[in-house]
Amino acid sequence: MKRVAMRTIDETAGPGGSRPGAPTSPRGRAARAGLPTIPLPRESAQATARTAPPARAATAVPASASTGVADLLRGPVRPARVLLSVPAAVYLQVPTERGGDVVGVLTSDAARLPLACMLFRPSNGRPLVALPPDAPAEVGGGRIVVGDLAVSAAAWWNPRPRLPRPRPALLPEGVRQLRNALYGEGVPHSAFTLPGLPVGPGGPLAALRGAVRRADLDAALRTATRLIGLGPGLTPAGDDVMAGTMAGLVLLGHPAAERFAAAVSALAAGRTTELSRALLRHASAGRVSAEYAAVLHGLVGERPLAPAIDGLLATGATSGRAMALGLCTAIDLVDRTMRVR
Repeated sequence: MKRVAMRTIDETAGPGGSRPGAPTSPRGRAARAGLPTIPLPRESAQATARTAPPARAATAVPASASTGVADLLRGPVRPARVLLSVPAAVYLQVPTERGGDVVGVLTSDAARLPLACMLFRPSNGRPLVALPPDAPAEVGGGRIVVGDLAVSAAAWWNPRPRLPRPRPALLPEGVRQLRNALYGEGVPHSAFTLPGLPVGPGGPLAALRGAVRRADLDAALRTATRLIGLGPGLTPAGDDVMAGTMAGLVLLGHPAAERFAAAVSALAAGRTTELSRALLRHASAGRVSAEYAAVLHGLVGERPLAPAIDGLLATGATSGRAMALGLCTAIDLVDRTMRVR
């Protein structure tokens, strides 16, 4: 009798004792026949989240989207997966013809990244979506759907700052102000450190400073092999330094900026996180965070500089300071390499 009961359950019951797709009934066929039954275990919530397709919510939450992810949002619906979900952001990895890209949904109090859709509300201290890494999502068709969150672009913003062309002239006093805020007034640049990066005369930051002093762009590029992927976190500090340098060279009109940016982007493959690699790709095209862009606008006299510097340096645990170091590196390389020509 027990063997018959088990066979009946296996053939008719899904999770919880009902057939998949069949109407739910308080008593299954085996129970109605008077046979002893046992409950089958339900799938865990996490396993369900990993395998179930995201629901296409009827109403999407409006957001302000970066034009840097316009192709992904406006293109066909693509499957995606969760990289990370935290109170201020959820990041999704999206397979593309180029191999993959990343798009983020961020709250209004997060850094305004060039791959982001910014919500019009701050974080409330809870994850935006209660999903584990690798949970399924969708991007395209005008919106992002992840878990029970659907987002659509109600406005667009350009992450590439529009500066005077062809080569913007920076205010000397503004450059001094940025350096003093970053390094400390009266403190030698050699004393500057970033958490997670080796210090001392043999470290990568010292090598980068030496390349700048010699106006040697190729030597600066060689430091990228030591910096990419170096440091903890989703965006290692070494990556942020190189992203700030790349974007600065591109936006300040250095003639070798395209070659430098292409070489650094190529180095990132397999060396760093998906999120950081995507941000490096945006930086190579001059697409930066709003905080970085605000400093550049301040350096050409278009916006107040002091609050812009404060905003950049306060970004993340180390990202803002690392990006500012990269910008200072780019300013020096542009000034010195162009002057010696």
